[in-house]
Amino acid sequence: MAASDRMVLGPLVGSIDQGTSSSRFLVFNAKTAELLSHHQVEIQQKFPKEGWVEQDPKEILRSVHECVERTCEKLQQLNIDITNIKAIGVSNQRETTVVWDKTTGEPLYNAIVWLDLRTQSTVERLLKRIPGNNKSFFKFRTGLPLSTYFSAVKLRWLLDNVEEIRQAVDDGRAMFGTIDSWLIWCLTGGKNGGVHCTDVTNASRTMLFNIHSLDWDPELCQFFDIPMEILPKVRSSSEIYGLMKSGALTGVPISGCLGDQSAALVGQMCFQDGQAKNTYGTGCFLLCNTGQKSVFSDHGLLTTIAYKLGRDKPVCYALEGSVAIAGAVVRWLRDNLGIVKTSQEVEKLAAEAGTSYGCYFVPAFSGLYAPYWEPSARGIICGLTQFTNKNHIAFAALEAVCFQTREILDAMNKDCGIPLSQLQVDGGMTNNKVLMQLQSDILCIPVVKPSMPETTALGAAMAAGAAEGVGIWSLNPGDLTAVTCERFEPQINPEESEYRYARWKKAVMKSMGWETSEAPSNGTDK
Repeated sequence: MAASDRMVLGPLVGSIDQGTSSSRFLVFNAKTAELLSHHQVEIQQKFPKEGWVEQDPKEILRSVHECVERTCEKLQQLNIDITNIKAIGVSNQRETTVVWDKTTGEPLYNAIVWLDLRTQSTVERLLKRIPGNNKSFFKFRTGLPLSTYFSAVKLRWLLDNVEEIRQAVDDGRAMFGTIDSWLIWCLTGGKNGGVHCTDVTNASRTMLFNIHSLDWDPELCQFFDIPMEILPKVRSSSEIYGLMKSGALTGVPISGCLGDQSAALVGQMCFQDGQAKNTYGTGCFLLCNTGQKSVFSDHGLLTTIAYKLGRDKPVCYALEGSVAIAGAVVRWLRDNLGIVKTSQEVEKLAAEAGTSYGCYFVPAFSGLYAPYWEPSARGIICGLTQFTNKNHIAFAALEAVCFQTREILDAMNKDCGIPLSQLQVDGGMTNNKVLMQLQSDILCIPVVKPSMPETTALGAAMAAGAAEGVGIWSLNPGDLTAVTCERFEPQINPEESEYRYARWKKAVMKSMGWETSEAPSNGTDK
């Protein structure tokens, strides 16, 4: 194909979206925000022991390379010139922890995934060193409770349990990072001059970062006994970090970086105080923009950094409610129970049932996150009768995602004082129309879904395209493309919704206190 026959579309921006269950690379038109092409590769999760969740950092990196190359091939088949890709953004699963050797470029252990529970005893040990065993002791500095969820305790576990990592730290060879840092370091040259950085949104999920001073906190690093020299440099969410050093996009700047939930907030254009979005992925994450002031929750929500879209731009904060298991419950029905062969079948089964017939599912596989922060909880299915079948369980699983979101929305309404009049949603699960209708019924407010649900990737692309030195994506509200949406309106009466929600909360109470860390060994290695 002669180059002159190629379509000229103006500047394009690529977006690496590295999630818990897959990696993707998507390419957008910077002027219209239109998605032109993408490629996706599923990532393997390893469960070496009960409650442990790991991934291979090299598999994650390979999957990203594959997605970039395949997307570029697809663009060329569409006669789109890939030299028009002027910037690349990164959005990533947050809190997942990697330690690698900067001299060899090799990971020193598998990545410990955000969902992982092995650090429960680490958390209990650290709690004993806090006055009154108060898990919210650092809340006003970090926005977070002490929990297995955040990176600092995962890093502490690695330093305590992996000899190779201890040795690498002593030798000055170790580097710590969340997935964004690992990818940016590798893509900008790795052991040959790779850039070791993270952005404020990812740093704010480590428990080592002061969300007011916007820097690593020496006292927190001392409390967790983590050497500061292994930490990445913290930068804004929109600036040039470095250039791609290999593959089809060699020389293109990486200029946007946002943790996936912050990226979705940007992609949904939630730039005003009080605007909120809920992302339905492996977990479920509801974020509400609180502007330039950090709001602290009295109802179990996290205070997190929403974005800082440029070195000289102000930082904006968000309140966040995190649910550990959403899409993961569908994957569990598919992979562990085998009641469906594909995730899409769950919608069909649920639609056939039309009701859970009194069956309630609390998918507390990794304990309960917001608003409870109860690691001792475990998953339960209750209210079963001889009549219950797999269709009812599929329905109850979808309903569980909606009830968990309702709990967070209730907490957010109490903290913000202004109830949300509608919920903006995105993420893979929003393709499930039964789920979206259920969500509207259970919240008793409309649910609004953009016609292009890839808002996480879009947010990272916007940050990359708007960066100083790139300047091809305008973030002025007047220039942003209006998004077409699909609306789901509540269809059941509020009394029925309240009744079902009250039953669900009863089931949640039954799931708590199930696991104790000093359980007697029954011959299996816990």
